[in-house]
Amino acid sequence: MRALVLILIALMSAPALAQGWLHYDNARFGFGIDIPPGFAGQGESDNGDGQTFAIAGKPIDLLVWGGNLMEPDFESEVAAAMGYTGEAGWNLTYQASTPRWASFSGTQSGRILYQRLILLCDGTTYAAFRMEYSTRDRGEMDPAVDQMVASLKAGAC
Repeated sequence: MRALVLILIALMSAPALAQGWLHYDNARFGFGIDIPPGFAGQGESDNGDGQTFAIAGKPIDLLVWGGNLMEPDFESEVAAAMGYTGEAGWNLTYQASTPRWASFSGTQSGRILYQRLILLCDGTTYAAFRMEYSTRDRGEMDPAVDQMVASLKAGAC
């Protein structure tokens, strides 16, 4: 009986967790992602490759974009992105990848970075997001990052 009550509570609270989330679709590269509550778009880039989102009053940056592979393959693109991040002074603390997606994170001066990339349907482009936030915002942002990871998807292939 106790398990049934817990399941019902979880099911009833699931829609509340999604309240306030926005969805961003990128027409140029054909992908979409959920954007956490409180974030406001700063306007699509001139070339249509993505958008920056900010949350008022907090030092949290969210960048969502698509790009063409500049390296020979997706794995090399991910390695290059991680290399640039390390060169910028970030201490990479986590990385995971497959031939179709990759995630990595790191820390620097009391800040956390999380980046996710997915290979898009054509095999020559990718979609990504990168969030940077203070360690004091970790409790709020880590679950948001998890939902963003789950929601970053290519359009119809």
